[in-house]
Amino acid sequence: MEQYTPMIQQYLAIKKDYPDTFLFFRLGDFYELFFDDAILASRELEITLTGRGGGGDEKIPMCGVPHHAADGYIAELLKKGHKVAVCEQVEDPKEAKGVVRREVTRVITPGTMMEGKWLTDKENNYMAALASLDGRTGIAACDMSTGELYITSVIGEGDSVLDEALQYRPKELVFVGFSALPKTALPFTVVDRNHMNAFAVDEQYGEQAKDLDLAMRAAVNGLLFYIGTTQKRSLSHMRLLKRYEANQYLQMDGFSRRNLELTETIRDKAKKGSLLWLLDRTQTAMGGRLLRRWIERPLLRQEELDARLEAVEALKSDLLLRADIRESLDRVYDLERLAGRISYGNANARDLIQLRHSLEAVPELKRLLTQTESRVLADIAQGMDECTDLVSLLHTALVDDPPISVREGGMIRSGYDEYLDKLHSASRDGKTWIAQLEQGEREASGIRSLKVGFNKVFGYYIEVSKANIANVPAGRYERKQTLTNAERYITPELKEREALILEAEEKMTELEYQLFVAVRSEIALHIPRLQSLAERIASVDVLQAFATVSDERGFIRPQFTNAGEYVITEGRHPVVEAVLDREKYVANDVQMDHSNRLVLLITGPNMAGKSTYMRQIALITVMAQIGCFVPAKEAKLSLVDQIFTRIGAADDLVGGHSTFMVEMLETRHALQKATERSLILLDEIGRGTSTYDGMALAQAVIEYICQKIGAKTLFSTHYHELTGLTDTLSGVVNVNARCEERDGKLLFLHKIEEGRADKSYGIHVAELAEMPVWVIDRARSILSGLEAGTAMSTDTQMSLEALWAAPVAAVREEPVSLLSEEEEAILADLRELDLNSTTPMDAMMKLFAWKQQLKKN
Repeated sequence: MEQYTPMIQQYLAIKKDYPDTFLFFRLGDFYELFFDDAILASRELEITLTGRGGGGDEKIPMCGVPHHAADGYIAELLKKGHKVAVCEQVEDPKEAKGVVRREVTRVITPGTMMEGKWLTDKENNYMAALASLDGRTGIAACDMSTGELYITSVIGEGDSVLDEALQYRPKELVFVGFSALPKTALPFTVVDRNHMNAFAVDEQYGEQAKDLDLAMRAAVNGLLFYIGTTQKRSLSHMRLLKRYEANQYLQMDGFSRRNLELTETIRDKAKKGSLLWLLDRTQTAMGGRLLRRWIERPLLRQEELDARLEAVEALKSDLLLRADIRESLDRVYDLERLAGRISYGNANARDLIQLRHSLEAVPELKRLLTQTESRVLADIAQGMDECTDLVSLLHTALVDDPPISVREGGMIRSGYDEYLDKLHSASRDGKTWIAQLEQGEREASGIRSLKVGFNKVFGYYIEVSKANIANVPAGRYERKQTLTNAERYITPELKEREALILEAEEKMTELEYQLFVAVRSEIALHIPRLQSLAERIASVDVLQAFATVSDERGFIRPQFTNAGEYVITEGRHPVVEAVLDREKYVANDVQMDHSNRLVLLITGPNMAGKSTYMRQIALITVMAQIGCFVPAKEAKLSLVDQIFTRIGAADDLVGGHSTFMVEMLETRHALQKATERSLILLDEIGRGTSTYDGMALAQAVIEYICQKIGAKTLFSTHYHELTGLTDTLSGVVNVNARCEERDGKLLFLHKIEEGRADKSYGIHVAELAEMPVWVIDRARSILSGLEAGTAMSTDTQMSLEALWAAPVAAVREEPVSLLSEEEEAILADLRELDLNSTTPMDAMMKLFAWKQQLKKN
């Protein structure tokens, strides 16, 4: 290391402590990266890789980004799962002896992003810590940008506990005390429990932490340890710890969340086309984030559900009042993230003005909420803190339109600080004197183009063009600088006044910064008040969003019953209906209970709407249990504790699982976890193996659900043989996706009716897909033989292979052409065409003739 220059030695010493992190090393106006960091960053960020001398024999790889544009580059690295250590100059280069002292001021990771430009407004940026202890796993999920922290614990450890943590869609994981780490593709860090402060949770959260079990405490401590070592600053905005039990909410595993497209679509991971997309009529960023959390965690508590539904009903019934509430909400900025930046010391003056505008909207919002007929909304309004003291402080201290930078002045309102006002006056008086000096010198010298200017190198100066130098009074000025077209001069009086002006401006800028920091620090003392207010505003925002979409889409209030009933009249798939013309959507009923209608066995052709029907029932359940109205004429529901889905087919190539194995794993998970209060949706179980294997598995699954679990189940199948289970198995009911055959064409009615489908119509669907005519005709021929029992008859001893082999032999003896006579003739001409002797014009004429012949026939 001695061969390197002192600056490179400093870099290597700092980099040693951050081996798995990109080190952004501040050099002047750039952040530079060296060695392997530079090589990898140049590829990841698509920036130029260069080199510089560092004292060794060869140049050191180097790349860099401007400090003012670094945020965008850092965000790009974070999105790709990397970490970035920001190394700043921590002493003034003018005062440094030798190499300027530098330190890492912060390590930015995917889960610790704070600045809004790195984040999505309506999406939380969670990181989660999992701690394994005494057979339990504590799970702590935190969004540092908002200060939220959720904590629970579950029985077990390993891969099975990841589901609970992954519900938060964390960007990063921290593992504490695991003997074998769960499998995950997310960025993660392992924390040694022995290195943690065992009382960090008590110091941070006080009384809120007293009832946490050991696994929960270990998870929170691990999270705080990791955040503390990376952020190197106060976590004062992280004061609210929300403990919950997982069984307080409707549970869905990762398979089900994906299949139901709750927050993103399966195909392209987009919000559009998901339930979240449909329901998101929120006006604020924090309302949008809360809506996502509600969708991912439907309720199981009847009392809380009724409260939400009451508020939605009140807002839905008063369009004008709801419009006024939406207008008030639209004036509110992201209070949660503003509070986080204020606490972190990252907020600028414009952030504080946004805070002021948000708080100024609260009184009107409260007044509007008290006009509704909802007791729930009135209670929310009553608990809203208008923070009038903070509004007064911000209005008195800050100008209405401050600059972005907090180091250039122009933020503090006149009258807030007496000494600052004096400095402003001195600066203004000095500049007035400068303007008067310019006018006086023009008159004294007779040089009308004479001007007084300023630059940071020479300060104030008198400038005279070369053409007028002869008119400069002798001995009046002292020459300072010669330019191509002018001369610059100074006078003792000008330099004296310059010193006073610059001193006033320097003091003024520094004092403004100090006053701003003091205001920001005062606001930071009230972060809990702002967070509580934000939570209430977000709740109102989501409730009005439910009311708005329910009113526009014609949704109705669901009713809950403890009798085990599950009755939906004219139910609709909310997202599909929104994409299609509402008038063209075919509504369907569902009726289930725990005795006579436990399993609905759904038959019918592909594309007839079976999967849509199953998904719509699950989505109506989710909507009802988040407190939203639902797309139906009537809905009388029992609370569902878990939803399991096995819909769609996909390989898990990374996990080494085939489509059929994925199907079996998802089905196993449902059978192991479901209770009689659960809802199970199973689509085409057993199709990935032979007919008899698949049919046997499907029947066994139905029997297990009926006899061992008792969960309400929708079971879609093409195995018509299973429809006979209604005769032998209590609780199984046949329904079918109705379709009609008209003039040899299949018409899908998308209507679910009682009874079994008469046939599968698979060949009709293949025909709709425009399969070759030969294939369609041949399939019909084979089907006729199978239905007549030819292929499977023990009397004829003829197998399916023999049935297929006979016509193949016939084809070989008398080849069947798929081309017309004219096409055969053209093909023969093409074979005989000598390309070497054919001119381009001849080729064009041939092509034209062939095309005309094909058009004619």
